[in-house]
Amino acid sequence: RALVQQAEVIMADEPIASLDPESARRVMDTLARINTEDGTTVVVSLHQVDYALRYCSRVIALSKGRLVYDGPSAALTNDMLARLYGTEIEDIGLPVRDRAAPAAASASAGQALAV
Repeated sequence: RALVQQAEVIMADEPIASLDPESARRVMDTLARINTEDGTTVVVSLHQVDYALRYCSRVIALSKGRLVYDGPSAALTNDMLARLYGTEIEDIGLPVRDRAAPAAASASAGQALAV
């Protein structure tokens, strides 16, 4: 319905919860294609950090109802993720990575955003 009505923003609440890995990838690929090809802003809520890092240009992270991060997914460091989840990065199943944090991004049309 949102696609037929050419919505400017699509909000997807846990669109890959309980899906097998192949189905989850296909759903996220479809949302990414809608984002890039149609210029539609896509906002998704995810608990799968690896998908947020892979598919979303901007991440908003909440902890106990409070905003703890709002910026580019590429800027999320292992230390930030470990503090957010209260555990070592390896314990949440993410590969250890080292990245320099770029300048913060702002939401704009056609941007994929994980919440």
